[in-house]
Amino acid sequence: MTAAIETPLITGVDHVVIGVRDLDSGVAAYESLLARGVAHRYERDGVATALIVTANMAVELIAPTGDGETARRLSAAIDASGEGLMSIAFAVSDIDRAHRRIERNGLSPEPISDGEAGALRWRRFRANINSAGGVRLFFIQREAPLSADAASDVAALDHLVVRAADMERAAALFGARLGLDMRLDRMVGARRLMFFRCGDLIVEVVEDAAGAGNRLWGLSWRVRDADVTRSRLAGAGFAVSDVRVGMKPGTRVFTVRDGTCGVPTLMIELSPKPD
Repeated sequence: MTAAIETPLITGVDHVVIGVRDLDSGVAAYESLLARGVAHRYERDGVATALIVTANMAVELIAPTGDGETARRLSAAIDASGEGLMSIAFAVSDIDRAHRRIERNGLSPEPISDGEAGALRWRRFRANINSAGGVRLFFIQREAPLSADAASDVAALDHLVVRAADMERAAALFGARLGLDMRLDRMVGARRLMFFRCGDLIVEVVEDAAGAGNRLWGLSWRVRDADVTRSRLAGAGFAVSDVRVGMKPGTRVFTVRDGTCGVPTLMIELSPKPD
């Protein structure tokens, strides 16, 4: 008898969370960066939230606005580390099965909670941050999928970058415990890189021997034409590098040096333009 094949625990990235001091400023920055408008905006427990949805995930900007417990924790985190990436929420197709798997795999999840904001409904839980090596991991099942509002020259997220002090523990976390498919493990100079497929994007884990544990670090966005996007962003006041040949064959990239709320940001054109 052929054994049944278990479907993947994680189907993709639902959203990344970026903590900012002022939501309006963060929204203005990311609407300009991604050439997309806010799809959803709401406030709960003294924290204001705005979602900007791309083709394969969303950016969730959050800012403290009141004195709730969540707002106090967020303010303390921003005071300690500055604005930037705070957590990642993985999309799952069955939240109850995901919770059981995460518990069996030693990540000590919190109980599943229900959430809603306007037309949005979801169920989610969080893994224990210490068990995950210091990175905040959420798992979410939405009643209805998020949808992007319109086309943009910034199409989707290509890479989510994590820095890790212990690459073997990171491999165990993202591979064995979370069940992501490792596509590449290689040395670039003296630094080890690992690439895990997650839906239609990559979680890139970069060795950071001087760091402590795991930490979310940067985002790489797919663009249709690097020259067009660079020109648009420069015109909008962003400091951007020149377009250069990327490390991956057949790619062209440039760096956005400011205006990203503390998130190191790369724009990548995945294939050369036709002659």
